[in-house]
Amino acid sequence: MTRQVTRRVLLVDDDASVREALGQTLELADMIPTLAGSYIEAKDHIARDFAGVVVSDIRMPGKDGFALLDYAQTTDPELPVILLTGEGDVPTAVQGMASGAFDFLEKPCAPADLIAVVEKALKTRALVLQNRALKAQVQAGDAASRLLRGTSALSQKMRSDARTVARTMADVLITGEPGVGTAKMAEVVHLLSAVSRGPFVKLAGAAITPDTLARTFAEAKDGTLFIDEIAALPQPAQFALIEAIEDPAAPRIIAGTYQDLGKLAETGAFHPDLYYRLDAARIHIPPLRERREDIPTLFRHYLAIACEQAALPLPDVLPDVMQRLVAQDWPGNARSLMNAAMRYAMGMTEADTSEGLGLTERMAEVERTFLTEALRDHAGNATEAARALKLPRKTFYDKLARHGLRPEDYR
Repeated sequence: MTRQVTRRVLLVDDDASVREALGQTLELADMIPTLAGSYIEAKDHIARDFAGVVVSDIRMPGKDGFALLDYAQTTDPELPVILLTGEGDVPTAVQGMASGAFDFLEKPCAPADLIAVVEKALKTRALVLQNRALKAQVQAGDAASRLLRGTSALSQKMRSDARTVARTMADVLITGEPGVGTAKMAEVVHLLSAVSRGPFVKLAGAAITPDTLARTFAEAKDGTLFIDEIAALPQPAQFALIEAIEDPAAPRIIAGTYQDLGKLAETGAFHPDLYYRLDAARIHIPPLRERREDIPTLFRHYLAIACEQAALPLPDVLPDVMQRLVAQDWPGNARSLMNAAMRYAMGMTEADTSEGLGLTERMAEVERTFLTEALRDHAGNATEAARALKLPRKTFYDKLARHGLRPEDYR
């Protein structure tokens, strides 16, 4: 991550001539001064994300430099404040240091002394802002890490491709079989791009006419337009799109397709000029059968979402169930796996061990799920788990024994 450039200085002094002179000194040192003549005028410039430092005179009419220091400390304790003091006020300035001031200078101060102290404060501020940005990035993770799950080499390549493509503003073609998630990939590229604050608009290719295209372009201005299954785009809309994307103000275009657009362009079924324009950057999403090691991660993720949405307890996924999931080819890819997770959450899936079981066996599996969930929620504390399920302690232990569950396994 590149260190943030921090060159702003909020300079506060009620003496206009002193204020202007110090401002010129800062400008000559390639700093960007903002001049203020009072506490009231200065406080509006102070914020937690202020990419700069504060230099303030102590003695000012109304609220003084100490009041401004207190305000800055309340807003952001890590915002450097340098105090300017007149003759005989050094003890007062030292008191300000004890209150959190970064440093103090006696007036009149030599330009070199002022610049040296301010440069030190700016470097400190830049480091603070950089560390905050890094911490936020680690906590949130980027869109590729959050939305494109999987541990396989192919998944790692997909995330890398998304980040690389997002850094450009080229139009993008996303390819892959039905159900692989072209729309999600398009959203990731949008979120990682320079237009991430703009709108992300999705439109089905088959539904586009020249008129709807014009309206949608206006809606997606300063953002991204994703066209799903671009191969189904009617010919009049193809011509309209070629013309529209030449406009410098056009939104970024990301197109998804399950077909071989290159072959369609060769046969004339798709306009070659549009194909080559969209193919400026390409991301391919491989099917699940080519990255089977991602299936356990994806299935557990979809299962957690399904249980949360349906307010159901999260069931265990037994090893033999997962083996069968990994062995399947999943022609519907992520969409099919998501559906299987939803059925599994409701105890209705052909992928789980309930297949071919009667009502008694199915109810036993549901009971086991609730028991394991209670033990997990209460870190193996049997008393608390039994209380949560509103079961007598002996009954709870009898059920644990029946299902082969041990509280210590959840501690």
